[in-house]
Amino acid sequence: MLSIAKSALRPSLARAFAAPTTSMSLHTLPDLPYAYNALEPYISEAIMKLHHTKHHQTYVNGLNAAEQAYATSPSVREKIALQSALKFNGGGHINHSLFWKNLSPANADGGNLPDGPLKKAIERNFGSVEEFKKKFNAATAAIQGSGWGWLGYDSTTKMLEIVTTANQDPLLSHTPIIGVDIWEHAFYLQYQNVKADYLTAIWNVVNFKEAEQRLVEATK
Repeated sequence: MLSIAKSALRPSLARAFAAPTTSMSLHTLPDLPYAYNALEPYISEAIMKLHHTKHHQTYVNGLNAAEQAYATSPSVREKIALQSALKFNGGGHINHSLFWKNLSPANADGGNLPDGPLKKAIERNFGSVEEFKKKFNAATAAIQGSGWGWLGYDSTTKMLEIVTTANQDPLLSHTPIIGVDIWEHAFYLQYQNVKADYLTAIWNVVNFKEAEQRLVEATK
C-alpha cells in the first residue's frame, strides 16, 4: 500500500534540517560497516566504491556548503533560496547513512529474516514476506526518474507501509525501517537499466536485523 507523505517532521530529521549556527561541526562521510567487496556478487565492489566515496561524499560536501551559506546569509530571502540545497544534500546524507547500515554481507546477517517482531509485522500487513517483497519491488521500480523505496512504520496506524520518495527526499511521514536507493548510480554499472534484477538481488544483502531494531525502537 502506497502512502501519501505527511507534513510533520520527526524530531531526529527536524534536527538534521535545523537552522545551522556558525559554530556547528561539519558533517563527515561515515565509514562502511563492511568492506567494499563484501556485498558481492549482489552489489559489486566497483559500485560500492563509487556510490560511497563519490556520490555520498558529494552530498556531505553539498550539505556542509549549504549550511555554512545559510549561517552567514544576511537576509531571509537568501536563506529561503538555500532550502532546496539543504533538502537535497541533507536528504542524500540521511538516506545514504541509513542505506549502508541497511545492508550486510550474505554470509553474515544479509538476507536472513528470522522469526521475530519484523517478520510478524510484515506477515500481518502484507500476507507473507514474499508478497511484501513483490509489492515493494513493484512500487520502487515504478518510480519515474530517481528516488527511494521504503518500508516505513506509521505511528498513527501502527502499520508497516510501502512508501516512495523522489530524488533525495528523506522519509518524513514514517519511521524508515528499510530503504532502497533506486538512483542509477546504485546499480547501473552492474545491472544497467534492469531495475527489476537489482531489486531482486538486493534482498540477499538486506540487513533485516538492523531493520528489526528500528522497528522495535519505533514501536516503544
